[in-house]
Amino acid sequence: MEKIPQIRNYTFNFGPQHPAAHGVLRLILEVDGETIVRADPHIGLLHRATEKLAESKPYNHSIGYMDRLDYVSMMCNEHGYILAIEKLLGIEPPQRAQYIRVMFDEITRILNHLLWLGAHALDIGAMSMFLYCFREREDLLDCYEAVSGSRMHATYYRPGGVYRDLPLKMPKYKPSIWHNEKEIAKWNESREGSLLDFIWDFTERFPKRVDEYETLLTDNRIWKQRTVNIGVVSAERAIALGFTGPNLRGSGVAWDLRRKQPYAVYDQLEFDIPIGKHGDSYSRYLVRVEEMRQSNQIIRQCVEWLRNNPGPVIINNQKIAPPSRVKMKESMEAMIHHFKLMTEGFALPVGEAYAAIEHPKGEFGIYLVSDGANKPYRVKIRAAGYPHLAALEELIKGHMIADVVTVISSIDIVFGEIDR
Repeated sequence: MEKIPQIRNYTFNFGPQHPAAHGVLRLILEVDGETIVRADPHIGLLHRATEKLAESKPYNHSIGYMDRLDYVSMMCNEHGYILAIEKLLGIEPPQRAQYIRVMFDEITRILNHLLWLGAHALDIGAMSMFLYCFREREDLLDCYEAVSGSRMHATYYRPGGVYRDLPLKMPKYKPSIWHNEKEIAKWNESREGSLLDFIWDFTERFPKRVDEYETLLTDNRIWKQRTVNIGVVSAERAIALGFTGPNLRGSGVAWDLRRKQPYAVYDQLEFDIPIGKHGDSYSRYLVRVEEMRQSNQIIRQCVEWLRNNPGPVIINNQKIAPPSRVKMKESMEAMIHHFKLMTEGFALPVGEAYAAIEHPKGEFGIYLVSDGANKPYRVKIRAAGYPHLAALEELIKGHMIADVVTVISSIDIVFGEIDR
């Protein structure tokens, strides 16, 4: 007797080695043919116990750990952590330091969105964008290197200000067997002045670069076929699911901590908050592209202010901020302060504080509990991308397998902060 064929759903793993999983994400998909019926995100394969490690070290030893959370938005992570410490200490950094922080927050936002755009386009099948986006990232990573010595994990923000003032000269390219002096001279044209001159030159040409990205993608019919009405989330559901950042604004909700709960000097700057209409992958793309333009405007305002307002960049309290290297080698008292700060750190008053910033991916918050010691009693990180990943099943249910890649990429997740 001939058996009647049975149709049943098929379950398989998407990741953790998948090139478009954006980290070590294991996604268990149940499919009916090519259609997603259920999606179960599994994390834990990267887990580094960052919160517990931070509880075992003096406060100032964990600044570098923050860089390594979302390793695409390094200084923004530092900013959230430093703000929580400053809130408990009851100190406020000099205004020049606050402008420097805002400028680098926005440089970091552009860095984040450029990597996101390049990777998102690559996931969907547009290869050229990745190369174009990295062209601009190189200049901004040079700015990181100029102030901190590191291209990524800067540890530049410190309690009470920033590590040091902005350099008055930029590193230059040198001739080699691959590039002659004429080529190098052209590359070094924007590097003849200070870091601020270099950043200003970048902001002059960056809007045209964004125009190039949009020429390639915004009205491209294949791009729109792959992103329009894919991963739709309404404004009400986005709020209920805990969305923040571009993913929330892509659904039409005008919520941005830089405007609603200003920190640093954002309340003194002029910029617009881009809002999407449809809450789909295409709207999230448009919001992030416009955010790059707005960040460019903020950076220009910061550069103008910093050029005209010299001053200290860190508080003059050597029990919190280390003395300069020169002072440390001349004064025994400064040497003792430096030694105590680097070994024991400083104690925070008993209490608790929550500080949040508008991270490129959403609200990034640090909840600190102090018992009066030089180490935190409790550190809890409110990762910007975690709620977005939790909503993944709702976003991709009913879509095709190929759309999973689009949706994961469109919500912009990095596993360093999710699986902390």
